Amino acid sequence: MDTEQPDVEAAAEFYGGLFGWTFQDAMPPGAPGRYLIAKLDDEDVGGIASARKGTAAWNTYVSVDDADVAAHRLVAAGATVLSAPADAGEGGRSAALTDPQGAEFRIWQAKRRFGAQVVNQPGAWNFSDLHTSDPSAAIAFYDDAFGWQVDDLGFAVLIRRSGYGDHLEATVDPDIRARQSGVAAPPGFEDAIAWIATTAPDELSHWHVSFTVADRDQTVAVAKRLGAQVLRQNDTEWTRTALIRDPQGAEFTASQFTPPSG
Repeated sequence: MDTEQPDVEAAAEFYGGLFGWTFQDAMPPGAPGRYLIAKLDDEDVGGIASARKGTAAWNTYVSVDDADVAAHRLVAAGATVLSAPADAGEGGRSAALTDPQGAEFRIWQAKRRFGAQVVNQPGAWNFSDLHTSDPSAAIAFYDDAFGWQVDDLGFAVLIRRSGYGDHLEATVDPDIRARQSGVAAPPGFEDAIAWIATTAPDELSHWHVSFTVADRDQTVAVAKRLGAQVLRQNDTEWTRTALIRDPQGAEFTASQFTPPSG
């Protein structure tokens, strides 16, 4: 995931202060715009880019083997291309699209940069949530486009990518199955990549990002001190969350995992 921001340096100051990120400039000297790779303990966790539309927002990327082939397949499934596949330097190749309900997402064909190297840890990506006006149609689209599975857990609708848990266990999160077994997580939860929620009446369809935090209340306090707005807080059986709008207007969720078993 990455965020587009009108003031890249101000965004880096905010997210560095909030999540402890450090940054590497990925753009060559003299290139138009800025792109910073965000790092946590020297591992890639996201990016900050110059805003192309003048507004701040977070973007979710889906990994694909071939961006051009994937874009063609997605259009056939009902997506609309906002920006055609193009090289992002030596890092990879990407395109921007919207799904049939209008939610924007990106695809990423990795070359030198494979995406987030750290997930599910404080300061790193946790989930992306699809807020959609038509959950049934969205499920059909993403199943056709990417082969994702969907589980209705009663309290929420979960998107799974088969094999994701195997990938995490073999790479960045070797204890994922043992940890989830200890808290009686739902079957297949190790493959969870996203959630689906129905949009509110005045809300547009969009992809939303959530970050893991160790302490929701401490994160809220730091976010406020750094100039953010806290729009909403929520406590459930499993999480303590806060919906935060950063100083330039991009919204994200900070989520503290609080399973019933402690």
